[in-house]
Amino acid sequence: MGAGDGDAAASKEKGGSGGGHERTSLDGVRDKNVMQLKKLNTALFPVRYNDKYYQDAIASKDFSKLAYYSDICVGAIACRLEKKEGGAVRVYIMTLGVLAPYRGLGIGTKLLNHVFDLSAKQNISEIYLHVQTNNDDAIAFYKKFGFEITQTIHDYYMNITPPDCYVLTKFIGQAATKK
Repeated sequence: MGAGDGDAAASKEKGGSGGGHERTSLDGVRDKNVMQLKKLNTALFPVRYNDKYYQDAIASKDFSKLAYYSDICVGAIACRLEKKEGGAVRVYIMTLGVLAPYRGLGIGTKLLNHVFDLSAKQNISEIYLHVQTNNDDAIAFYKKFGFEITQTIHDYYMNITPPDCYVLTKFIGQAATKK
């Protein structure tokens, strides 16, 4: 499927280890390094993303980041900013993934916390994403950060099994009480 058909590569974070933080750095997704994101996505996800996905990632500015561990690109978060009725903005996490050998080092946590911090600074109160219903590791990862399953969409994915996904949503800041 194409842009916006987000998925989450499971991130098996070990709480509190923090072992990778000092060797991890984030960099914005731009025209000159978007190929890094394309290579990561090919390695991480069973879905191929079209040009609009990459345009959205670049257009989101600081909301999409590549993660480097000892100067090796090992993960990324790609987001799209969406305007809701009434003008409020919400963040859609199109993809978040870390290469398997680098999971458990806090890289996925660092990417997600970056988006939380940026959202709070910009008064964005809602972040959501899609996760394939059998991706238990990703579901557990997001639930650790306060995401909740808010919807099930049947036949969301065309070429992968199962084709169903959950919508996971996190409300932050003042809006947390206004679900």
